[in-house]
Amino acid sequence: MNAALYKHMMKIHFRGMMNYAFGSAFYILLMFWLFPSFAGNNEALNDLIKSLPSSITSAFNLGSGFGTVEGFISGEYYGLLLVLIVAIFCILFSTQLMAKLVDQGAMAYLLATPTTRGKVALTQAIVLVSGLVTIMAVTTLCGFAGYALFIGDLSAFHGASYLRMNLAALLLFFAVGGIAFLVSSFANDEKKALGISAILTFGFFSLDFIGKLSEKIDWLRRLTYFSLYDPSGIITGKAEIGLAWTILVVIGVVAFAAGVVVFRRRDLPL
Repeated sequence: MNAALYKHMMKIHFRGMMNYAFGSAFYILLMFWLFPSFAGNNEALNDLIKSLPSSITSAFNLGSGFGTVEGFISGEYYGLLLVLIVAIFCILFSTQLMAKLVDQGAMAYLLATPTTRGKVALTQAIVLVSGLVTIMAVTTLCGFAGYALFIGDLSAFHGASYLRMNLAALLLFFAVGGIAFLVSSFANDEKKALGISAILTFGFFSLDFIGKLSEKIDWLRRLTYFSLYDPSGIITGKAEIGLAWTILVVIGVVAFAAGVVVFRRRDLPL
């Protein structure tokens, strides 16, 4: 890694990272603020959820019900909204860190400094991962703050399950970011990198969502790594996290490493 480049890139992109972090913080605080209004109707809402087909509750991550605040936010926030926010971050920032610099010719200036292509690519990958860690750290801390502010005594909060859910989200986005980074390492054109990364990311997400709608097409979920992310299952204790987390880590590490290798060996436009 090139420490000087890392500091420079973090300085340039830190504000953008914090915009996503504060956006995520706002929405999770909103979920905690809304929960008490749902809590009074928990029994009716849970009966309604039980009356829905299992495919619907699975598709919308409602399996943990609304009985607890952890179950509420796992379905209402971690199941969809957080995925969309941080997936967009991964797509946009991976493109800005790699393909955009190549497209605009700025990468040539970086490579003119006394460093190597491999170090440049590795540094950019670490910047992206730093952004992911920042977003999830702020989100996690605001979850605890939201519970204390709007719900009550933190001793009643299932903090361990909440932390596992956040770690699962971080590992999912590590894989998403790795694949987007790999695409951006190949690309000379910023728009193509954005398009391909978006198609892959939301295509895999759609396969997982569609596969949940019917047992007849459940096999579609085996084609996507989004099936390894189950926030409701983590809250209820039904998710098998060991293998799922390992696969997500492997996907992320392999994708980031492949991106560094590809960038080091490819021909760059003059």
